[in-house]
Amino acid sequence: MRMLVFFDLPMLTKANLSEYRNFRSFLLKSGFIMMQKSVYSKLVLNNNSTKLLRTQVVKNLPKYGLVQLLTVTEKQFAEIEYLVGQSNSKVLSSIDRVVKL
Repeated sequence: MRMLVFFDLPMLTKANLSEYRNFRSFLLKSGFIMMQKSVYSKLVLNNNSTKLLRTQVVKNLPKYGLVQLLTVTEKQFAEIEYLVGQSNSKVLSSIDRVVKL
């Protein structure tokens, strides 16, 4: 499964900028990869890890702005259609199973 975080945060004051940087830093430290400026994704193994990650995101939410969370299957994620631009090579978008030994 893939967890997507979409956010639109105010950046009018120094406090807003600090919250933005802290939230973005949390996402990166948690293993999220930037797909667009305010869209991050992370591969999750199962429903339990999805629930745990959701809890962590909620704990690190900024006070103001809009943050949305969407979980989709890998098959759904792999079917993203790029209308303009190119895919980010850092983001894996394959439905093949990978086993690392």
